[in-house]
Amino acid sequence: MDLKHKSRVLTDGPDRAGARAMLKANGFTNTDLAKPLIGVANTWAEVTPCNFHLRRLATHVKEGIRAAGGTPIEYNTIVVSDGISMGTEGMKASLISREVIADSIELVARGHLFDGVVTLSGCDKTIPGTIMALCRLNLPSLMLYGGSIAPGKFEGHDVTIQDVFEAIGSFAKGKISRAQLADLEDHACPGAGACGGQFTANTMAMAIEMLGMSTMGSASVPAEDPQKEKTAFETGRQVMALLSKNITPREIITKESIENAIASVAASGGSTNAVLHFLAIAREMDIPLAIEDFDRISSKTPLLADLKPGGKYVANDLYRVGGVRLVAKRLLDAKILHPHIMTVSGKTIGEEADSAEETVGQDVVRPLNNPIKLSGGLVILKGNLAPEGCVVKVAGHERVYHQGPCKVFDSEEAAFAAVQGGQVVAGDIVVIRYEGPKGGPGMREMLGVTAALYGAGLGDSVSLMTDGRFSGATHGLMAGHVAPEAAVGGPIALIQDGDLITFDIKARELRAELPEEELAKRRAHWHPPLPRYQKGVMAKYARSVSSASEGAITR
Repeated sequence: MDLKHKSRVLTDGPDRAGARAMLKANGFTNTDLAKPLIGVANTWAEVTPCNFHLRRLATHVKEGIRAAGGTPIEYNTIVVSDGISMGTEGMKASLISREVIADSIELVARGHLFDGVVTLSGCDKTIPGTIMALCRLNLPSLMLYGGSIAPGKFEGHDVTIQDVFEAIGSFAKGKISRAQLADLEDHACPGAGACGGQFTANTMAMAIEMLGMSTMGSASVPAEDPQKEKTAFETGRQVMALLSKNITPREIITKESIENAIASVAASGGSTNAVLHFLAIAREMDIPLAIEDFDRISSKTPLLADLKPGGKYVANDLYRVGGVRLVAKRLLDAKILHPHIMTVSGKTIGEEADSAEETVGQDVVRPLNNPIKLSGGLVILKGNLAPEGCVVKVAGHERVYHQGPCKVFDSEEAAFAAVQGGQVVAGDIVVIRYEGPKGGPGMREMLGVTAALYGAGLGDSVSLMTDGRFSGATHGLMAGHVAPEAAVGGPIALIQDGDLITFDIKARELRAELPEEELAKRRAHWHPPLPRYQKGVMAKYARSVSSASEGAITR
């Protein structure tokens, strides 16, 4: 195979003198341009600690590419920090950024005819966004995750950003002082790296290793561990190995490799956002994947990793005891893993799992004969409130049934104010609507509300349903991605204060205790709201985005 299978058209021959002249202005030489051109798509930015260190890691990726005979060309795309924008209008930009990330990486790679691509990811949407782009390009390629932040220290114990959000609710109820909240704020995030629990970033990073699109063991290495630079260098070398063998995403990403990824989410109590993102990745690859597949896989996968938010450990603890490879080994031994799937390392996922090294006496990842739960952390509910389905995470010891009266809010802000003001009481079911992909637009995460409920001491007695999303840090009986969403006339738009709603996990049902005649009567009087944005990226996204049950992809 010609290793310059794409870039030769860009760089070779007298008629390309203009292109070469411009590249030489950047310091590239004739020798550089005679080698394969490898795009290094970086999501570095100063807006979030998750991605703050990626500029440094990119230098090591590029060194690895050069050492293996390629010429790296770095370029950048965007990131929107979920944790920073959470609870504000800015959070609407988060899910939309996934599409912009994918589009921009694809456009630069197509526009400059790269022969291969390495992507660097950190914060939540950068991970699926980079993978979606690699699916479209189908070039020899892989992703490097920037790694997890170290846990903070507060009053003698480890903390994460989850603790800060929950402390806001505790402060509002007078349970902690302003000085304690400030002290926690100052120490929760000690440096670079993605949020430390098995929240969305670490969930997706693990899942992409299990998918086969990151080298096994690379994601677990913490952001500021010296080993991370070596991992970045080896990632650069590995893209050249993939190029030499012409191994592309279509040889790696299959229905079975996606099922491996989903199993890792279920086994680790991972984020419900994985449902949205893998539906989107599957659609990029034309792989049939339905929301019901997540329930099918999760129901046969034991919950094994005792990770926050449902458990007690953080991502760096998982690295210490064996990393993602150990989770893969458990799934292999349980005969859940599809072992023959090829990965970007050149080995099958089964071979990678077989080489796991487990720290003696560890309890971060349970043995198969002593799981946290017999089934995994993802549950899909349907019913007259969610005909297309909704997602619930049951990663700890959450309730499996709740029936109660609802309090309905047409925005996240209204619900948050009600919780902080004491208007939500034990036994209530909180409904937050018009926060879906179209209605938001952008499907905001409700961590501010869910954390406030826990901070107020209501986490075990109040449930919540929304057509928006949840942060990976959310826990409790919370149903997100309710579809169809309110903005398109989904049944969630018809609920009124005081209606009796039932969460029934065992029956896989979310329902309003209302006769169909009453719902039909209300539907006849419902009118769609005016779009919240009339122009710009928000309006464009609202017009083109699909249902959450299809991954909220744009068309």
